[in-house]
Amino acid sequence: MATQNKNLSEYDKNTIPNAKDFRFGIVVSEWNETVTEGLYNGAFDALVDCDVPPQQIIRWNVPGSFELIYGAKKMLQTQNVDAVIVIGCVIQGETKHFDFVCEGVTQGIKDLNVQTDIPVIFCVLTDNNMQQSIDRSGGIHGNKGTEAAIAAIKMAYIRQQASMSHPFNQPLLSSGAIQIEETPIKIENE
Repeated sequence: MATQNKNLSEYDKNTIPNAKDFRFGIVVSEWNETVTEGLYNGAFDALVDCDVPPQQIIRWNVPGSFELIYGAKKMLQTQNVDAVIVIGCVIQGETKHFDFVCEGVTQGIKDLNVQTDIPVIFCVLTDNNMQQSIDRSGGIHGNKGTEAAIAAIKMAYIRQQASMSHPFNQPLLSSGAIQIEETPIKIENE
């Protein structure tokens, strides 16, 4: 199990970019509300702990995990955010419904990341039972919402840095990588 020896709530603030000027959206599924509220609280608290002002965090609720895709899409289109976190919880049942919902949500969020320029962070628990979800939403394994918030900050920072990068008109290296050459700035004496 991926979280067996890891506490999802642990992070080192010294390794996280400054987030005070970023604006975040969080779309929360109302289904399995005990779990999704725990995940939301973890995400919100981590963002605020990393200096994001609470008024720069927008929350929208949707009925279930499948609706996270549409909620995130509309948030991306209307709210001028630097990243969106989608929070949901799907628990294995006796039918294939679990498989269809999990795959649909995963593919939908992937599609938003491919089609838009704003990162969408996947924080949807897909557990075998309620106890596993509780353990990952503030329980013994920490909080996946916290982990998602840290990922959102890092991805918003990458997006910001990419928008300020040099034009890619430099020749490719033999490895296929682009070499960016810095032009020194000349300062003339007065």
